[in-house]
Amino acid sequence: MTSRFTSSKGSWVPGFIALGIVWGSSFLFIKWGLLSLTSIGVAFLRGLIGGLTLLLFALATRTRLPNKLIHWFHLAVVALFLNAIPSYLFAVGETHVTSVMAGLLNATTPLMTVIVITFAFREQKINRDQGIGVLIGFIGIAILTGAISGLHGSDLKGIAALLLATFCYGISMPYSKRFVAPLPYSSTALAAGQVIASATLLAPFAMLGGLTHAPWNGKSITGMLALGAVGTGFAYIWNYRNVRLAGSAVASTVTYITPVVATVLGIWLLKEPFKISQLFGGALVLLSAALVQKKISLSKKFS
Repeated sequence: MTSRFTSSKGSWVPGFIALGIVWGSSFLFIKWGLLSLTSIGVAFLRGLIGGLTLLLFALATRTRLPNKLIHWFHLAVVALFLNAIPSYLFAVGETHVTSVMAGLLNATTPLMTVIVITFAFREQKINRDQGIGVLIGFIGIAILTGAISGLHGSDLKGIAALLLATFCYGISMPYSKRFVAPLPYSSTALAAGQVIASATLLAPFAMLGGLTHAPWNGKSITGMLALGAVGTGFAYIWNYRNVRLAGSAVASTVTYITPVVATVLGIWLLKEPFKISQLFGGALVLLSAALVQKKISLSKKFS
């Protein structure tokens, strides 16, 4: 009998843990990258390094890349909303707020996805539990960000950038499900095409806006290599592998690990402050994510 942690193709657990750690560490790596790079520089270079990494992997495995213009168009749309814009906005956000805040707000992605589906992709219906999850999510955001007690201008700008980034994620998810997931290519090919498209879209803005604002140092180099090659490169391969081996429902639960990793690293390595209100607000955001992703059901518990 096969263990629930394995399949005929191998165990998904190591890749799942690695993905949670890598994506949770991304907020630290962005902070390090910002020591030397501009926000657009961080966004462009993570896409360029990630795209080259995936392209080399595709060549090494003799993976066929997309070969139709319409397929590249759909990949470019996903790249715009899943990579290019959010990468820039997360870098902007982290120039104003902590990496801990960024990691916790990243967990609002399922909430934003449900909101987009409600208005733009109505064939993908939401149920009552998901509606309750949306309400809980907004309460969690208010507590987490301190919106109830009032926000300063700089904090407000950073939080707005982070929430807009996760809203872009919300657009990309249902669009990808409708137009990209059915394409006749391997997950490696789709990931490589997507990240390459992201770097291409950002290149003109990076050239105009400038890449750096200070000399490179050890932390900024380490941060960008890790963020690009691992966080924006191999992480996509691990994610697709997790989906194949464990299923999309299990693979999606990595979103509950990343805020914890981001918080621990932010407090430990960046010495960032952490408030009880962030703990409570973050817990509500994660509860919201569980409801909108149908991991738990209030209807069943109280019926």
